[in-house]
Amino acid sequence: MANFQFPQQTAFYKGKVRDVYTIQNDWLVMVASDRISAFDVILPRPIPYKGQVLNQVAAYMLQATKDICPNWLVSTPAPNTAIGKKCEPFKIEMVVRGNLTGHAWRTYSSGKRVLCGVEMPEGLKENDFFPTPIITPSTKAAEGHDEDISKEEIVAQGLATAEEWEVLSRYTLALFERGKEIAAKRGLILVDTKYEFGKLNGEIVLMDEIHTPDSSRYFYAEGFEERQATGERQKQLSKEFVREWLIANNFMGKEGQTVPEMSDEWIQTISQRYIELYEQVTGTAFQPQDVSDEQVFEATVKALEEIAGSWV
Repeated sequence: MANFQFPQQTAFYKGKVRDVYTIQNDWLVMVASDRISAFDVILPRPIPYKGQVLNQVAAYMLQATKDICPNWLVSTPAPNTAIGKKCEPFKIEMVVRGNLTGHAWRTYSSGKRVLCGVEMPEGLKENDFFPTPIITPSTKAAEGHDEDISKEEIVAQGLATAEEWEVLSRYTLALFERGKEIAAKRGLILVDTKYEFGKLNGEIVLMDEIHTPDSSRYFYAEGFEERQATGERQKQLSKEFVREWLIANNFMGKEGQTVPEMSDEWIQTISQRYIELYEQVTGTAFQPQDVSDEQVFEATVKALEEIAGSWV
């Protein structure tokens, strides 16, 4: 994917998956690439249509939750591109968990019962529902791994005030509840996810992507209870299957480890899984759109002219 140079561009940041352009210090252009990362490492081969899936699921979900809290998104001029307001980000990720899965389960199964200052009840099995969803925040690391952090540490370190924390946690739980409702209509369980927030003119605003396969984990609802009762693995729609494949091939992002070779068939499988999640979550058929870098650039500039005025 090309590195664009937009008119009035003031900054550029290449993330693991997204390329982010700052325009006039007021607007962000976020281009979702087909890159895929796991264990904080970008894997060597792109996944067809992944950028489009991420961008369109995020846009769908931001639209479906804008009555809960304001968000950054203004326009999606191309299948893989979003334009929105530039916010001052909180340097934390609001991770919310409805089920004892992933990092929470690894912590729990090691014998610990406190995660990010939150107590987890005794007697749970992997993938069981928590009595109520829990918020387990993490720091946003500029490099390397994000770290668990508690509400008390967030306030003590000045990452958010106590009042801001109350708003962030209220928004997080309300967004998760809406995400679960949307998922339930499609026969899915939204298991866990993360939200990123920022401030715009003193107001707390939801940023980035939400409820996508990169930031969320979904289980199939049908047969969930039976699988729990028998100890069978849950059927899920998320990026977790890529992590599992890497672990099975002795890669966890640690020093000295090599990313296993990704065959054409495996690339195709990952692409199909992303498309399947799009269709499951939105209830609509995926329309693959092959657009050139030039088309993305032209559509984005046109949209910026309409949004930000005739400054080009």
